[in-house]
Amino acid sequence: MIHDMEFDGITAIVTGGASGIGQATARTLLERGAHVAVLDRRTDGTPEGAIAVTCDVTDAAQVTAAVAEAVERLGGLDVLVNNAGIGAAGSVAANDDAEWHHVLDVNVVAIARVTRAALPHLRRSEHAAVVNTCSGAALIGLPNRALYSATKGAVAALTVAMAADHVREGIRVNAVAPGTADTPWVGRLLDAAEDREAAGAALRARQPIGRLVTADEVATAIAYLASPTSGSTTGVVLPVDGGMSSLRI
Repeated sequence: MIHDMEFDGITAIVTGGASGIGQATARTLLERGAHVAVLDRRTDGTPEGAIAVTCDVTDAAQVTAAVAEAVERLGGLDVLVNNAGIGAAGSVAANDDAEWHHVLDVNVVAIARVTRAALPHLRRSEHAAVVNTCSGAALIGLPNRALYSATKGAVAALTVAMAADHVREGIRVNAVAPGTADTPWVGRLLDAAEDREAAGAALRARQPIGRLVTADEVATAIAYLASPTSGSTTGVVLPVDGGMSSLRI
């Protein structure tokens, strides 16, 4: 049974923590006893009780300053959740080079950028853990998701490479791979569709459980991977996708 305060005394940074999966993760960690700092471009959705730090993860100077501020206010760092990310639609022909560079920067390079700033602090922790937000799109082929899938495939590879690099330092690195989740970004995607109801039905139908994944379900998986009670779990990309990547029914 999970102890209600399993994160008691644990400090955590969550990027993109003011909305969607990041917001749910920050809230879950707070509820379980963690001290949490949220790094986001807009922090108005930061859960009550979390420290809000404005940060654009594509700006190296901002990242360095924001991580330093968060660590100082938290009093240390045990857990880093690299959740900030953006979506992209279309085949390889749908986005120009600038958009490819931008989405790769936000979804992949920013993980390296934030982790690099956090590493000196994580190395001083007895419960150091990094959790990256990947996607089911990294595990299966989805139509009209070429750019997004490429970035999340890179996140999966980066996660296991980071795990190998830092396991001897006592830093665990894992990732979650959500299916289509009920988040503001998916809501905007549906709003842009010609037939919102049909588009929503198609998203639900491709997941064997017949519904979208909830942000709280993904947050629970992130908390499991980040927990001090999961000390033997590293180098894992954990699907939270309603069976999308593994079941054919």
